[in-house]
Amino acid sequence: MPRAFFQYADHGSYSQSTMRANRADLEAIKLRQRVGIDVGSRDLATTIAGEPAALPLVLAPIGLCGMQHGNGEILACRAAQEAGIPFCLSTMSIGSIEDVAASVEKPFWFQLYMIRDRGFVRDLIARAIAAKCSVLVPTLDLNVLGQRYCDVKNGLTIPPAVTLGNLLDVATKPAWALGVLRGKRKTFGNLAGHVTGMEGLNTLSTWISKQFDPALNWKDLEWVRGLWPGPMVLKGILDVEDAKIAAKTGATAIVVSNHGGRQLDGAPSSISMLPRIADAVGSDIEVLFDGGVRSGQDVLRALALGARACMIGRAYIYGLGAGGEAGVAKAIEIIRDQLDVSMALTGTTSARNVGRNVLAVEPAATA
Repeated sequence: MPRAFFQYADHGSYSQSTMRANRADLEAIKLRQRVGIDVGSRDLATTIAGEPAALPLVLAPIGLCGMQHGNGEILACRAAQEAGIPFCLSTMSIGSIEDVAASVEKPFWFQLYMIRDRGFVRDLIARAIAAKCSVLVPTLDLNVLGQRYCDVKNGLTIPPAVTLGNLLDVATKPAWALGVLRGKRKTFGNLAGHVTGMEGLNTLSTWISKQFDPALNWKDLEWVRGLWPGPMVLKGILDVEDAKIAAKTGATAIVVSNHGGRQLDGAPSSISMLPRIADAVGSDIEVLFDGGVRSGQDVLRALALGARACMIGRAYIYGLGAGGEAGVAKAIEIIRDQLDVSMALTGTTSARNVGRNVLAVEPAATA
């Protein structure tokens, strides 16, 4: 795919130190190899936000998914539903809520960005309800946009701006270009027809930059809770005190996440904060995990430290870009198989019962 879209998905903010820490800190956690335990029957199934899932995995919301592959959101959702796991659609998706709902057979999750135009937020929630979305995922850590230098350097626009560099890049990616051209949409589907003047590319870019709301606070979530009738998952929790507040909002779950290292560079890795947050609120609210997961071993590590399930972003978007729906299915299959084998080799038979006993070294006590 063109460099601008690959780097949008692949890179982080500023120096990308937090993005790198997400991976390094996960890899540093060693698993405890066990023998002589009957692991002939293993169960990877669990429940996530009240929904049954074939394995403890959720496809995380990713903006511009449909620019990684034509109709990317639809294809990823189909792969997730075929695998028996949730798919979460981003507010900033290319395919709209209605596009995805018309193309799949089961409900999916919807991720909500709180923007200044509360009327538009209300409409988005109403559209998600009408589309029978099963879980709402307000994202809390994008009230101010972290600077992603690669996007600035690449002059990222949706659709791609017509420049000599872009034309040459796209010309060398004919399969990608054909797929995107055949897709239902070429710009942000959830905004199309709902945002005045968005037909102009510069107007759209200006609207987005002005609409993320730095005034976002817990009172706004009370308002959302009043509009949304179903389970709500709060994404972007990276602090124990914030987790304690979130646990009192009536939400079903929280996601321990630093936005994949795409927001506050220099923040701690998600996995380093997971056990502290799980210890503090895990008995009060379901805890999910997001940040650097690339393998079934990573999923097992997160489960051991208190997560009910993991969200994956880059791990599946690489598959989508490489092979469409089949690529996403392959990415899920790889993680499923790795988790299954790793459970067996740690003497574990149920994903629901994974604890810190699967770790070779217990994490340090937390305050």
